[in-house]
Amino acid sequence: MLTLEKIVWTAPEGDRILRGVDLTVSTGKLTVVTGPNGGGKTSLAKIIAGLITPDSGRILLDGEDITGLDITERARRGVGYAFQQPVRFKGLTVRELLQLAAGGELKEHELCRVLGKVGLCAHDYIDREVNTSLSGGEIKRIEIATVLARKNVRLSVFDEPEAGIDLWSFAGLIDAFEQLKEEADGSLLIISHQERILQIADEIVVIAGGEVRMAGPRDEVLPSLMADEKGGRCPLKKEGSCHE
Repeated sequence: MLTLEKIVWTAPEGDRILRGVDLTVSTGKLTVVTGPNGGGKTSLAKIIAGLITPDSGRILLDGEDITGLDITERARRGVGYAFQQPVRFKGLTVRELLQLAAGGELKEHELCRVLGKVGLCAHDYIDREVNTSLSGGEIKRIEIATVLARKNVRLSVFDEPEAGIDLWSFAGLIDAFEQLKEEADGSLLIISHQERILQIADEIVVIAGGEVRMAGPRDEVLPSLMADEKGGRCPLKKEGSCHE
């Protein structure tokens, strides 16, 4: 279980982005963090992954305080993170990248299974370099596959996995997340405002203005979100784009 206690973070420019965020991601559950652009979602994901350090507050993973650990140390403890803008690796093949993520050799059928979950044919991709020859959508799917390939993951974090994904692949990705939810021993956290992803969540957390505005089971939160949107309160749109 992941627990965030009173997380505060200020951007280098001086803007206070997160204002005392409390959040719990239960083991075996899929939690989706949503809210307007600029509300602090991606900053929160980076803090969980260890890419940035909060000004104050604590991050606990299964009771262990990991607040001071960097992304490498958190990865060793089972935190997997898929970047919103994936990194390219010139000279490294998809096969090698997935095997690095898995921590060992992957057989052909295992590569096919992992890449198939994100809508890619393994035979077309396993020996390609992870470089500029891949489109933005392809590199994003491969990035997600690296998280799916990891073993003994206690927490998997996906930052807007729908970005750059075509409609057909997105449908496959939804299936992959649903399967992960059934199989996972750890926790799943997705940053997204895509309604289809919200529909498969166990828990939904709404962050706006750097604060948790709403949190609870999907069947309680999602109807309120949809009602707010129809009422013109636009909870999932950009901050300041509509009246609160």
